[in-house]
Amino acid sequence: MFKKVVLTSLLLLFGGALMAQSRYTVSGTVKQKSSGETLIGVTVVVAGQPTMGVITNEYGFYSISLPKGSYSLRFSYVGYQQQTMPVNLDANVKVNIELSDDISLQEVVVTSKKDDDNLTQAVMGTETLNMKTASKIPVVFGEKDLVKTIQLMPGVKSNGEGSNGFSVRGGATDQNLILLDEAPVYNASHLLGIFSTFNSDAIKDATIIKGNSPAQFGGRLSSVLDVKMKEGNNKNYQVSGGIGLISSRLTVEGPIQKNKSSFIISGRRTYADLFAKLSSDLKDTKLYFYDLNMKANLEINDKNKLFFSGYFGKDVLGISTLFNSKWGNSTGTLRWNRLISSKLFSNTSFIYSNYDFNVGFKSDGAETNFNSHIKDLNLKQDFTWFANVKNNIRFGFNIIHHTITPTKAGGTDIVSTKKDRKGLENAVYVANAYKATERLSLDYGLRFSFYNVLGGDTYNIYRNNELVKSITLADGKTGKTYINWEPRFSANYRLNDVSSVKAGYARNTQSLHLMSNSTGGSPTDQWIGNSYNIKPGVADQFSAGYSRNFDDNAYELNAEAYYKSMKNQIDYRDGADINTVPDIESELLFGKGRAYGLEILFKKKTGKLTGWIGYTLSKTERQINGINGGAWYNAKHDRTHDLSVVGIYTLSENWTLSGTFIYNTGNAVTFPTGKYPLNDMVMYQYGNRNADRMPATHRLDLSATFERPSRRRFQGSWSFGLYNVYGRKNPYLMTFKENKTDPGKIDAVQTSLFQWVPSISYNFKF
Repeated sequence: MFKKVVLTSLLLLFGGALMAQSRYTVSGTVKQKSSGETLIGVTVVVAGQPTMGVITNEYGFYSISLPKGSYSLRFSYVGYQQQTMPVNLDANVKVNIELSDDISLQEVVVTSKKDDDNLTQAVMGTETLNMKTASKIPVVFGEKDLVKTIQLMPGVKSNGEGSNGFSVRGGATDQNLILLDEAPVYNASHLLGIFSTFNSDAIKDATIIKGNSPAQFGGRLSSVLDVKMKEGNNKNYQVSGGIGLISSRLTVEGPIQKNKSSFIISGRRTYADLFAKLSSDLKDTKLYFYDLNMKANLEINDKNKLFFSGYFGKDVLGISTLFNSKWGNSTGTLRWNRLISSKLFSNTSFIYSNYDFNVGFKSDGAETNFNSHIKDLNLKQDFTWFANVKNNIRFGFNIIHHTITPTKAGGTDIVSTKKDRKGLENAVYVANAYKATERLSLDYGLRFSFYNVLGGDTYNIYRNNELVKSITLADGKTGKTYINWEPRFSANYRLNDVSSVKAGYARNTQSLHLMSNSTGGSPTDQWIGNSYNIKPGVADQFSAGYSRNFDDNAYELNAEAYYKSMKNQIDYRDGADINTVPDIESELLFGKGRAYGLEILFKKKTGKLTGWIGYTLSKTERQINGINGGAWYNAKHDRTHDLSVVGIYTLSENWTLSGTFIYNTGNAVTFPTGKYPLNDMVMYQYGNRNADRMPATHRLDLSATFERPSRRRFQGSWSFGLYNVYGRKNPYLMTFKENKTDPGKIDAVQTSLFQWVPSISYNFKF
């Protein structure tokens, strides 16, 4: 009976692929001609038959199966010259292509996709960032920032001024899966959120998926930010970099085997601490970060290729010997690409990820320190089967071993009894991108995930925040197991040549959770895994959309509405002690959430003036027994309105001007409603959870880039910028104190970070 059910399910899911007639296959890899970098998302279609085509995968590989005959394949990618290749199919053939930059295209293009991808593909809530565009957008201190650019997209909300934390469609900061070459990055910010961990000089491609993610992604409720590093120039050695007011960058890349293998090394460091040493008052102050990206690839033969990539980043903040804090990420990915056949592509990845922080204090000869870390060992196997022009099937599995060290104290006369906690997160998945008809495209799949609580610690069980039972698991033993099915589905129906409608549903689950009492996040926030009290979070998202293009795809309008329900959401109980409590789980409460909204994105993609306008209208709420009398209340990252306007103008061959304007409603917060004296201290009484609002944030940023005419191989450019042009004092923090002249009143004191921030940087390449 079981075998019949499996066979019937396979026929229903992939019947078109399984019953396809015998055909010949043309396959290959598409690369950039100048550097040899593989190109992701290149459109490959049969000339004269635009519905018969595919796009290259994240490794630049494509495969099309066609009946015997003669064809012309057309390869197109925005920003590159289109190329057509004749193919005579009387056997399986391999055709590798190199595309040249479109030198006639002097203006900035704001997308990396095909002109009408928004009308043809059954993907929802997905944006791929053009890195050339990101380099033109003004940001604080003039430092190119991938995450800051992502935050300008509708549905992606910055967690505050100067913060790199973001929330997506009602999700918290920890509900975003951030990947760098497949390795999870647990804290994607430097200098307490002012900069992101991503050095744009080392980044090739970045895609944000807002909830309707393909089945190969999992482990977070709200979004996937999939960032891929450059592979390096396999044709020529090249050096590039930049010098700014607060940091400098240097990148070296070149061939290992010419036209076959390459490497890239890219480093970045701030140097505020070097200037501080010139001051007698600040000479013992440490305040800097650094990061290092490295990647190499080796072509074994035309069917096998190895990649190794690594990232190492660290922040250091200290004052003499009195205070010292260090935190950072390190990741490593060893990847094996194998072409099993002309239709079957395999990628095997061994992944390491680690995030740790250490904070230390010294006073009167006594030392106190706090530390925590999370470490992952990850095996991922992914197959892509290009069954035919109608079916692209993807399947595989993922095994992650988590080791989590909760925040624990140490130092003089302090002994912590906290132990590492371990968990095993596993998943298997299958998905199909199906071109049902000329107008209808479907993406559907299923992910089966399960999480095992592993031994090595004692787990307490609480009921109404009271301890009722303890379970001690020995090393090597398995405790509680959580199992979830995660169906995914999206559909696109093309109404006519210029418009389409979309609909989708996705279930996502999450087994790791970040405990934080701030909206923007902090390096000292601690990760915890599922336990006997903490169950996997579950989110069910329904979405519908409409897309329309204008003026031969020069303008693009996309609108999406969504509703998301969430289970097993976590919040602190009122008056929670989160810093010194022996077991943080005793301070937690559990409930449900909901989020709904409308996102509108209008783009101008070509011409001297390009850019976009993004708007989000949304609501995010939680309902947790023990908070707000059990009634619904605003989540701390709830914001009603978010508006972003981005413009990039090519003034001449050498000058480019750009500007951004943002407006957003203030975050939901809890302000005091009264006060009372206690032991000669003023104590504040608070109202309902998150019933108040921070003031609104709005800001205008401008920048100009001058690119010097190239001299042989040398290229140089100057970038000038002004962050917060009209000096708006946007809220960063709100504190309260007793009024000095009228003790019966409470004064609200707003702290702002950046009023006017000019910047200048010089970038070079040779």
